[in-house]
Amino acid sequence: MEDFPRWAEMMADPEASRFLGGVQPAATAWRGFMTMAGAWSLTGIAMFSVIERDTGLWLGRIGPWRPEGWPGNEVGWGLHPDAQGKGYGVEAATATLDYAFDVLGWEDVIHCIDPENTPSQRLAERVGSRNLGPTRLPPPFADVSVDAWGQSRADWKSRPRR
Repeated sequence: MEDFPRWAEMMADPEASRFLGGVQPAATAWRGFMTMAGAWSLTGIAMFSVIERDTGLWLGRIGPWRPEGWPGNEVGWGLHPDAQGKGYGVEAATATLDYAFDVLGWEDVIHCIDPENTPSQRLAERVGSRNLGPTRLPPPFADVSVDAWGQSRADWKSRPRR
């Protein structure tokens, strides 16, 4: 619960929340925060919190995600504005992709990315994913324009390691 104020800040920021459903008041952000906790409890799959090692500060959420009717097994992300552009996304997405393939046993992974969201596209490329083309989300998001970026387990395992 101590991380909720930072979650609410992220969801209230017009730029940070633009591709995460838009600006939300704290009461709406709270519902999203609780959705993640509930998903962990009921399905064992939801976003991880990204926490700054030295300070314990909540930086964002990155993790496996598969809502009802979703077009595939997703590894998604959203970072607080002050955590963007510092490498946290690549580090956390890499760890999550390992988790998705090695622990969850997923054969492929997608990232649902708005065609205008170039920072997320760059992150997807940095972890080895490619644009697979347009996809559709289930209602109430059916009118949202997204591309599925992704890769297979074989692609992930054969990528050059840094």
